[in-house]
Amino acid sequence: MNDTVQERKGNRLSKIVTRTGDAGTTGLGDGSRTTKDSLRIDAIGEVDELNSGLGVLLCEDMPDAVRTALLDVQNDLFDLGGELCLPGMAVMKDAQVARLEAQAEAFNADLPMLKEFILPGGTRAAALAHLSRTVCRRAERAMVRLHGAEPLSDAARRYINRLSDLLFILGRALNRAGGRGDVLWQKGKNAA
Repeated sequence: MNDTVQERKGNRLSKIVTRTGDAGTTGLGDGSRTTKDSLRIDAIGEVDELNSGLGVLLCEDMPDAVRTALLDVQNDLFDLGGELCLPGMAVMKDAQVARLEAQAEAFNADLPMLKEFILPGGTRAAALAHLSRTVCRRAERAMVRLHGAEPLSDAARRYINRLSDLLFILGRALNRAGGRGDVLWQKGKNAA
């Protein structure tokens, strides 16, 4: 890395309070500025919130395989954030999508077949996985809105969709690891 790039990175990371956003704009990775309520910043914020939620989930006890998968996802979400902050840049790779698909298959293989819808809950870790799943779906909606205005890579859009599936499966796996079963929806339970 040349000195200029390293110096810029160092300055950017060492100076947190810049005051450059006081007027309601923020800088993108390409040096351009956009409003803080733009579709792009909304998508970036949703992905950031998802990553933070996964950080809370990672504070819980869980099997090593789940922890490793979630740590990989956190790194991927930084790649995704990088793609979102660089208009026209494709950072996400098909290999990242394929890894999520393989993990979803592997974790799901050990779970009993679903016969009913399940409620988010059970263990705290499972509930946090389900909460992260819903934030992931919100991030996906934000990315779909952005893609309607400015193209995003296919890999980025597929990744966020597969991630919500994986988080659903991990919620079930975390309940099982915690000695709990799925919390089943009871149709019409309180309708009488």
